[in-house]
Amino acid sequence: MITGKLAVSGPAIPEFEGVPMPIVIPFGIYPLTRGRHSGFLPPTFEQNSGYGLGFNGLGYYKVINDYWDVTTRANIYSYGGYMISVNPNYYKRYKYRGSLNLQYQFTKILNTSGISRDEYTKSTTVHIGWSHSMDSKARPGVSFSANVNAGSTKYNSYLTNNLQNIQNQMSSSITWAKTWDEGKYNLSLAANHNQNNNTHLINVQLPTANFSMATVNPFQKKEQVGKPKWYENLGISYNGTLMNQFSFYDTAFSASQLKDTMLWGAQHQIPITLTLPALGPLLFTPSISYSQNWYSRKMDRHWNEDSLVIDTTISRGFFAAQQMSFGISMNTRIFGTVNFKKGKIKAIRHEIRPTISLSYQPDMNGQNYQTLQTDTSTRRMRVSKFEGNIVGAFGEGSFGGINFGLDNILQMKKVNDKDTTGDPENATKKVNLIDGLSINTSYNMIADTLKWSPVSISMRTALFDNKMNVNASMTIDQYEYDRGVRVNKLLWKEGKIGSITSGNISMSTSFSSKKADNRSDQQRIEPDPNMPYDQQQRQLQYVRDNPAEFVDFNIPWNLQASFALGFYRTLAPDYNSYIHQVTSSLNLNGDFSLTPKWKAGGSIYFDVGSQEVRMLSLFLTREMHCWQMSINVSPIGRFKSFSIILNPKSGILRDLKINRSRSFYN
Repeated sequence: MITGKLAVSGPAIPEFEGVPMPIVIPFGIYPLTRGRHSGFLPPTFEQNSGYGLGFNGLGYYKVINDYWDVTTRANIYSYGGYMISVNPNYYKRYKYRGSLNLQYQFTKILNTSGISRDEYTKSTTVHIGWSHSMDSKARPGVSFSANVNAGSTKYNSYLTNNLQNIQNQMSSSITWAKTWDEGKYNLSLAANHNQNNNTHLINVQLPTANFSMATVNPFQKKEQVGKPKWYENLGISYNGTLMNQFSFYDTAFSASQLKDTMLWGAQHQIPITLTLPALGPLLFTPSISYSQNWYSRKMDRHWNEDSLVIDTTISRGFFAAQQMSFGISMNTRIFGTVNFKKGKIKAIRHEIRPTISLSYQPDMNGQNYQTLQTDTSTRRMRVSKFEGNIVGAFGEGSFGGINFGLDNILQMKKVNDKDTTGDPENATKKVNLIDGLSINTSYNMIADTLKWSPVSISMRTALFDNKMNVNASMTIDQYEYDRGVRVNKLLWKEGKIGSITSGNISMSTSFSSKKADNRSDQQRIEPDPNMPYDQQQRQLQYVRDNPAEFVDFNIPWNLQASFALGFYRTLAPDYNSYIHQVTSSLNLNGDFSLTPKWKAGGSIYFDVGSQEVRMLSLFLTREMHCWQMSINVSPIGRFKSFSIILNPKSGILRDLKINRSRSFYN
């Protein structure tokens, strides 16, 4: 042994639970030096019915200097497919850190469906990932960050990871930002990208520039003497955004397509507010807001009596629209408490936070709307000429009315059954029954028809000592609809509260048993802060893909569950009907100990709407002192797989493992 550098051993026989195994290691070389070292990365072996026999992760790790290193890996399959990835990492203390991930994948999958006459399905895909973060101490007031996830739209569909197979979206963001004058002025420049892997549509926003000025008080004295005057609280701020976007399909990319789809637009907002002294429990805030939007195109649509379709004429150039509003708002807080002399419930308190505002908005956009015939009947509807722009269109019509908002908080005080101190302050505890229940709507006093706006309701709460989180929201329209057009007939008059146009509810919970022993959190192995970013991400992904190898035997069981339900109603493209969509899903994952040494678990994604299990993975793991064995099964999903992994727990010896895998492509 060379102290601090190297240890060499002769032949060794591994033991499992004190039982010698019929395997002989002829010799061993164990590096003892700390820090990063260049070297080969061993592969894992896999047999896949679609790809053939494969070597995954074969590569080389190269340390370039104190700030740079590169990891190169390759997946090679016997049917001819392969993937090459290059991952440079860089890190400079107190300056920046980042990682680049470049992947080229040639896929060659055996056809077993019989639909295609070709023996193999071939495809070439690429992927680029970049993550960069800048230390806040490097340049105070300046920040730069990047999170890039882009590639061929078929990239995810050819990965053997079931979770990535169902991810249909990719997005990226690169942002540079600067602040001046203690945060009073802010400028940011960004490039954004998003793509839909189902439709193959890619949208790129380049650049997106935003400049904002925090609220300034022009009448406020530099040196305050005495009580400030009411007008000194007058505040003015500004926010402006400039955006440019182009779109293309990766299956039919062309320069002319970029030119045809290019859109640019801008938004300017100048709010003026004044905070008046409180009148008892009431707070009044007058405000004036001016907004202006710039557009790069305008659409004129007309009904064609000959072909019985809507003809659209697009004009390009510079177009502007503006909007102004005046208002005053009032808010306060109202409390009500009910006390109980008997029982474990001692009191219930209801807090109401009403907000009422009067506002006036003149009609400054009537000329930007047109009446459109949508079918052979006499039905007409008003549509904006600026639809489809990167900046949204202002609404038409004047508004002079009242906005109502109501937020509710419900709390309960109950006997604390767990208190053993005898202290009166600990004898009771406060429980939140409803963290927030908000109701909002408005009434337009100067409109001829359709005076009420839809009612939006949202609720949030945490039940069972914060073990279950519940969030829900819905939108209710009080008016009847006739083939997609609101009719000035309130449903209230028929004894109905309205029609739900959209709604969703989500619930999530997590349960776990107490620890089997009293090991403290200090005994946990903390992550290495000097580990390269790419290596951190690779380890995290490995944990997600192989949960059986990272279970906590000290917790007998744990369970996480989440449920989501959504309802949406949108107008069909022909303007004559509605498209109703209901989505619901259930996610479950957890594990439990069969014995102190055996643990089983898994995860499932169930689409309630289609009554289908979209993803299922199960694992069984055995703790063997210095070694660990895990069995992983994914019987449902695009890529079905089965694997048995036997590896030591030691970080140095982790790559010394026996891996038997089988995957089945559907």
